[in-house]
Amino acid sequence: MKKLLVTGGAGFIGSNFVRHVLDNTDQHVTVLDKLTYAGNETSLGGLPDERFRFVQGDIVDAAIVEKLVSDTDAVVHYAAESHNDNSLQDPWPFLETNIIGTYTLLEAARKHNKRFHHISTDEVYGDLELDDPERFTDLTPYNPSSPYSSTKASSDLLVRAWVRSFGLQATISNCSNNYGPYQHVEKFIPRQISNVIDGIRPKLYGSGENVRDWIHANDHSSAVLTILEHGRIGETYLIGADGEKNNKDVVELILTMMGEPADGYDHVVDRPGHDLRYAIDSTKLRRELGWTAKFADFESGLASTIEWYRNNEAWWRPQKAATEAKYLALGR
Repeated sequence: MKKLLVTGGAGFIGSNFVRHVLDNTDQHVTVLDKLTYAGNETSLGGLPDERFRFVQGDIVDAAIVEKLVSDTDAVVHYAAESHNDNSLQDPWPFLETNIIGTYTLLEAARKHNKRFHHISTDEVYGDLELDDPERFTDLTPYNPSSPYSSTKASSDLLVRAWVRSFGLQATISNCSNNYGPYQHVEKFIPRQISNVIDGIRPKLYGSGENVRDWIHANDHSSAVLTILEHGRIGETYLIGADGEKNNKDVVELILTMMGEPADGYDHVVDRPGHDLRYAIDSTKLRRELGWTAKFADFESGLASTIEWYRNNEAWWRPQKAATEAKYLALGR
């Protein structure tokens, strides 16, 4: 596979994957991205022109999709509407992109017999109790809570159907919560970091007991590349780095690392239907494909992320005022 088509490659996780591929392989990458508010072409700045191409377009546009898919060896499908708060305010873009867009890509990949890898989320499985000894596996039943997670569950099922019904050469990965560079400041960790930089008290939904299983975007990227190259067709692999932390602990750690009092945050009204705990069991990925996480220490990964946002204010500053205005209107 010398040529990859990466959808949503100007977004947070997608752009990190593009950089990982170009830094660690000799592959050529074409990015297809609609450049919604969450896509930022500057996240792809400085990439080698001879191996990289950017195309602005929508994955629901069958003409653009088919042309690009026909000229690639494999599709890595990151493009998605992904912010839970936005899905609660207006679900339609999530249905359009996550379901119709995925269908459009699948049909093009089927027509041209291309390898397909679908990026999904652990949120399709719902949530776990705080004291539950179990973690999500690829056999966990789907139980999505929000318009976002339900549309991602729908897209996963489409991929599975195209494998079984049409013989599509596809794999799926469901990953836990990502953090790292190039993440929009509407998301939990960069919002708190940028708030502290701006002298604004961080915001914590509810009591902050909700647990997320954090993984650095670089580790997600290396896992996806491993699955693309070595994963068994038709299989689902869960990607996680054993990084369970509750939101309260994360906020307090950010404040401490940035030289502020650990209690210098405000509690705000909780998100409707807020999942309690996510936890990934990545044993299958580790044993079957030999993958390991390099950022196993959450604190060191968080420290490097804080440093990136401090050093790259020009990247996130244009997003900040509108993001905080939106949260203020919601009381969050």
